[in-house]
Amino acid sequence: MSAQPASSLQAEVNRLRLQLESFQVEDGSKPIAIGDYLLARLEQLKVTSMFGVPGDFNLGFLDLVEDHPTIDWVGNCNELNAAYAADGYARVKEHSIGLFGVGELSAINGIAGAFAERVPVLHIAGVPSTIQQKTKPLLHHTLGDGRYDAYSKASENFTISQANILDKDTAAAEIDRILTDCITRARPVYLTLPTNMVFEKISSERLKIPLSRLPPPNDPEVEAFVLDDIVKLVEESADDVIILVDACAIRHDAREEVNELILKTGYPVYSAPMGKTAVSENYERYGGIYVGSISHPDIKEKVESAKLILSVGCLKSDFNTANFTYSMCFHSDHTKVQYAGFPGIGMKELLPLLTARLQSCSAAARKIPVPDFTAVVPKEDNDIISQAWLWPTMGKFFKPKDVIIAETGTSSFGIVDIPLPEKSIFVSQILWGSIGWTVGSTLGAALAARDLGLNRTILFIGDGSLQLTVQELSVMLRHGLKPIIFVLNNSGYTIERFLHGKERKYNDISNWNWTGLLGVLGDAAGTLSQSYTVKTKDELEALLATPSFAEAGKMQLVEMMMPKHDAPRALVQQAELSGKTNAYVAI
Repeated sequence: MSAQPASSLQAEVNRLRLQLESFQVEDGSKPIAIGDYLLARLEQLKVTSMFGVPGDFNLGFLDLVEDHPTIDWVGNCNELNAAYAADGYARVKEHSIGLFGVGELSAINGIAGAFAERVPVLHIAGVPSTIQQKTKPLLHHTLGDGRYDAYSKASENFTISQANILDKDTAAAEIDRILTDCITRARPVYLTLPTNMVFEKISSERLKIPLSRLPPPNDPEVEAFVLDDIVKLVEESADDVIILVDACAIRHDAREEVNELILKTGYPVYSAPMGKTAVSENYERYGGIYVGSISHPDIKEKVESAKLILSVGCLKSDFNTANFTYSMCFHSDHTKVQYAGFPGIGMKELLPLLTARLQSCSAAARKIPVPDFTAVVPKEDNDIISQAWLWPTMGKFFKPKDVIIAETGTSSFGIVDIPLPEKSIFVSQILWGSIGWTVGSTLGAALAARDLGLNRTILFIGDGSLQLTVQELSVMLRHGLKPIIFVLNNSGYTIERFLHGKERKYNDISNWNWTGLLGVLGDAAGTLSQSYTVKTKDELEALLATPSFAEAGKMQLVEMMMPKHDAPRALVQQAELSGKTNAYVAI
C-alpha cells in the first residue's frame, strides 16, 4: 500500500475547503465583482493573454480585462482564430490554460479541436441579461425563436464542463468548478456571463484557497494491485519492454514522471507524433517516432516486436498511431493493463511508484538496441527544394527552446522524422487536423513563448492552409511578435491531392503575392518585418545561414517554391491507407 504524496493530500484538502466554503454565507471578506473574481482565478492560473472579439454582450467584462494589471486583451480578427490562438497558447504554456471571450458558433471548430486533442481552454461567452433570458425578447444575435439556450446546448458537445452564471450566490463556486475541470481534465470548458452579472459583488474569500490541477488521489489498495500486475508482466517479458509516449503525458503534466521512468529504467523510448518533444529527442535511448504501419521500418520493427509496451498518455488515432494495440496504457484518470481497466488510477501518482519497482531492471534494459534517431540530408542532383531535402535541412536550423509549429499536411508529416533540439516544443494538430489552425495557434504560442522566455517561434504552413486564417498575421505584427513563417508554395492543397483528385481543380488555389502580404496586414513602412522568396536549395541554405535571419529580430515570412506533386514519405503512405479506408481507391 503506497503513501499518498504530500502534494496530492494538499490538493484534496483544498478541494474539501472549497466545498465547505460553498456553504458559508458571511465571511467578512472584501466584496469583489464576479468579473474580477474570474480574472483573479485566471491570474492565479498564470494566464496573461485573453483572445477574442468584442461584442455588445461582453463589453462590460472587457472593460475589466483591459484594466487588469497582468492579463492583456489581445484582440483577434475573428472568433475562429481566437479559439485557435487560445489553443496554441495553452499547448506552449503548460500549467496554465488558454482563454478567449467571443461569440459562440464561429468559435466551435476551434473548441472542438481543443477538445479532441485534450487542450485546456476556457470559452467565455457574453450573453444577454438574466432578465432577458427569462422573458426571451426578440434580440439580435439570437435565433429569433426564443431558444436562448441553443448555443449552450451546442457547446455541450465540445466542452467537458459548462456553467451559466445566473445567481451571484453560486457564481464563485461555479467558476471554480469549471476551471478545476479544465485544468484537471485538460479539456475545454464553457462559461456564459450575462451582462448584468459582470459587476455583481460577491465574497472574495474563496480566492484564498488555490485551485488544484492534481486529480483525486489513487485508491492505495487498487494501485498496489495494479503495480504488482504490471511488474509481473515485465518479469514475464524478460525485460523486452519499450516505453511509448503520447500527447496526454504532456497535457496532464506528467513529463517529469515520464522522464524519471525512462532515465532510471533504461528502457528504449519512442513517441507517437502527438507526443513529439514530450521527452528529449537527443536522449541516447530515444528511438524516434512510431506511427503504426507508416513508421520508419527500423522503428516499426523494434516497437512491434517488443513483448511489452508501456504506453503513457496514448491517443490512438489513425494519423497518430495507426490504432496499434498496446499492452499497457497509463492515463490521467485510469490505467489499462492488457484487457483490464482500472478507473481512478492515474499516472501522475502511479508512474513514480512503478519507476521505483522497475529501477532494478536498468542493466538488462540498457542492452536492448535502439535505432539511431537521426536525419541525413539526401544528396540530390538538382536544385529543387524537395520535401525529402527540406526537412533534414531545417533540422540543422533549429535551436534549443525553439517553438516549432507544423500545419496539417506536408509540414506535420515531413517534420515528424526530424530530431528536434533539447527543450524545444513541437505544436501540431494531428488528430483534429483543421487546416489553417496553425496561424492562430502561432499567435498564441508566440505570446506564451515570450512569457516563458523561450527561443524563436517557427511556423511551417502550406499556401492553401495560410489562406484560410491569414488575418492573424496582422495581430502578430500589432503585438510585436517575431515568428519566422515558412510558406510552402506548392500551388494548392497537397495533402488532399494525395488523398484523392491529384489533378482536380478543387485542390487548386489562387496564388497570392506572399512577399507583399505583411505590408498589407500592418507593416506598410516595412520596419517590423521582412519577406523573402527562395526558389532553390542554394537560396534557402544561404538565407538560413544569414545571422540576421536566424536571430529572428523581426517578423519574417519566407515563400519557398516547391513542386506541386511532391510530398513527404509518411504522407504518401498515409494517403494510400486513407484512400482505401475512404473507398476512393480499390483495396
